[in-house]
Amino acid sequence: MEEIVQMKKISIVSPCFNEEDNVRECHAAIQTLFEGQLVGYAREHIFADNASTDKTLDILEQIAAQDKNVKVVANARNFGLFRSTFNALRYATGDAVLVMLPVDLQDPPELLPEFVRLWESGYEVVAGVREEREEGLLLRSLRRLFYFVVNRMSGFEIPENVGDFQLIDRKVHDAVMQFDDHYPYVRGIIAACGFKRILVPYVWKKRERGKSKIPSWELVDQALNGILSFTNIPIRLCLLSGGAVAFLCFLYAVYSLLVIIIAPHQQPPGIASLIIGMFFLFGLQLIFLGIVGEYVASIHAQVRHGPRVTERSRTNIGD
Repeated sequence: MEEIVQMKKISIVSPCFNEEDNVRECHAAIQTLFEGQLVGYAREHIFADNASTDKTLDILEQIAAQDKNVKVVANARNFGLFRSTFNALRYATGDAVLVMLPVDLQDPPELLPEFVRLWESGYEVVAGVREEREEGLLLRSLRRLFYFVVNRMSGFEIPENVGDFQLIDRKVHDAVMQFDDHYPYVRGIIAACGFKRILVPYVWKKRERGKSKIPSWELVDQALNGILSFTNIPIRLCLLSGGAVAFLCFLYAVYSLLVIIIAPHQQPPGIASLIIGMFFLFGLQLIFLGIVGEYVASIHAQVRHGPRVTERSRTNIGD
């Protein structure tokens, strides 16, 4: 009897929110790849809908009814990109998993065959690098600053311009799923796990349809989460800065005492110096309290052990 060889499965996770103009194109792009260059592989496409208010979920359910390779996770409310993606990853059953393919296709799906080829050659993490970004100078500069800060503060490296557009082996996926984090910074978790990695550069494209649904404040929130999740250096900088300021104040006190002893008739510093010094110290204290508050808020959310995501429904996903 001939031995039946089971095809390897590739899972793709696509988070979405109010993307009725893009979900069909995203599904069709992946389906075309598996009917062509990836014809020898099984397909599993998981869409995570973050409580869309347009027709996105209706369209996804129509697609899933016609294509059993499509799974849909519908969230009860908008839990943010990171939580929604991490929750959808729990349902990935493939031998390799594309962590995130946004439905706007700014990360090009046509790179997936190359990712799979490199994975088959022995790499356990194939990460796309946004070598060129079709975006403004300000955003590019802020992203560069973020990666600089994170890589200087953490005990591992997240390559600059590497996002969640990464194909990971099953063993890497299982390691990532072991992290019990209320606000999972997925690319940081993958980097923290280690494994054999290769980088693939590509051009991050502009959106062809619709507008980005991620507001600027959420980008700041994601950046702070990335910094605080994997290092305690900010809190230590507060400690060192407080010690340095206290030492400088001590030196100034010694200087003032010497001035009084040696030259008692010298004009003492004016009230302006006192006001400037007080406001400087108050500002420094507020910064330190803010940093401590970020850590306390993160700890508070973690110890409550609430669900990362509350689901409203699942389609083509068994219990």
